[in-house]
Amino acid sequence: MVRELPNSQPLEQALLGSLMIYPSVMQECMDLDLQPIEFYLPAHQRLFACMQEIVSTGQRIDLNLVLTRLKDKEELESVGGTDYIIRLQDSAISSANTRNYIESIKNSAQLRRLIFAAEKISNESYDASEDIDTILDEAEREIMEVTRQRRGAEFESSQTVINRVMNQLMELRNKKGVTGIRTGYVELDKITNGFQRGDLIILAARPAMGKSALALNFANEVSKLNEGAVAVFSLEMPADSLMKRLLSSESQVPSNKLRDGKLTDAEMSRLNFSGSQLGERNLFIDDTSSIKVSQIFSKCRKLKNEYGSLSLIVIDYLQLITGNRADSRQQEVSDISRNLKILAKELDCPVIALSQLARKVEDRSDHAPQLSDLRESGSIEQDADIVMFIYREDYYKKEEEESKDDTSVVDLSLAKHRNGALGHINLVFEKNISRFTNFSNQSEDIYAG
Repeated sequence: MVRELPNSQPLEQALLGSLMIYPSVMQECMDLDLQPIEFYLPAHQRLFACMQEIVSTGQRIDLNLVLTRLKDKEELESVGGTDYIIRLQDSAISSANTRNYIESIKNSAQLRRLIFAAEKISNESYDASEDIDTILDEAEREIMEVTRQRRGAEFESSQTVINRVMNQLMELRNKKGVTGIRTGYVELDKITNGFQRGDLIILAARPAMGKSALALNFANEVSKLNEGAVAVFSLEMPADSLMKRLLSSESQVPSNKLRDGKLTDAEMSRLNFSGSQLGERNLFIDDTSSIKVSQIFSKCRKLKNEYGSLSLIVIDYLQLITGNRADSRQQEVSDISRNLKILAKELDCPVIALSQLARKVEDRSDHAPQLSDLRESGSIEQDADIVMFIYREDYYKKEEEESKDDTSVVDLSLAKHRNGALGHINLVFEKNISRFTNFSNQSEDIYAG
């Protein structure tokens, strides 16, 4: 037996009747964002849409105006005819009960959306043409879309919002130290006040500048200094290679010794100690080489559910993510960057995505990166909250004066900072252990409190 979908037909009739008698009722409908599609009967959907059109022209709704407009649109018979509309007036309710009726109509519509989403998930689950990760992500999206539609219909008064904002400002005023996600890099945290939740951060550089090493350092420091899990998606390097870099950085044992195994007892002891420390951190690595954005969403949601929160997501690198569009690579990258911004907002954590720079950097005399050097730069620059560039002057001087120095000063520049200042930060890059450190010792403890 086929069950009837949830609906509120009598309430719909009463509300439509009230709209033709009490002009103030339409304002209630607008305040609660009632849409024609939320009515159960198609006739009621057309009738409410007609009333919305009348109001949009600056006129007041009444019976004659509704009938005339429906006749002009040749929709009068499809909504039940003149007699039905007249009868609707007889079922009108007091305007005092309007809000309850509207909420009941919206609740029924919400339940229908949930049923349709569940049916779609069921049908896609029976269809074996899609891979399991895609099906799971689509299922999560369908349910979350229903939730978002409900939340989007809830209004907040200016008083409610200002109270919340002022309370946040008071907390910030009374709180000492960095309020965002701590990176361990003092000058960077001074400018950004820590990486902010919901921000998309682009870290870009030419090859061999150390962007992967810096991103890994960010992941390690954030997992050390903050609560919540850290997710690293390495599309280019295997997890074992990343862990060797982390071990080298943490233990200060040169990375080449981890490759050839020529380790002293003291070095082996330091590696064991560093491995124990790294193992205690909530740091997770995924080295799927051709991952889709949908898979990143799904894996991060699961990680957040398990550990309560995420403090950072690192993706190395953006241009290696598999997209869904074949018509244009630029449009594909645009979709990917937009989805990464959505990822940051949805999971309430900063997302660092590494990006390549175009070769035209090499053609300029100073080689310093600019925003226009980002590959497919328009969408990436637009979606990003922060864009950071790594520049090593010694890299371009290596042919002129060959140096065997394993330590160099790196310029980390903030070329875009949506909610803060721009600036240049010096970091020390120890290439033999893939470690970035602060350029100078800071007497001020910005992490106090």
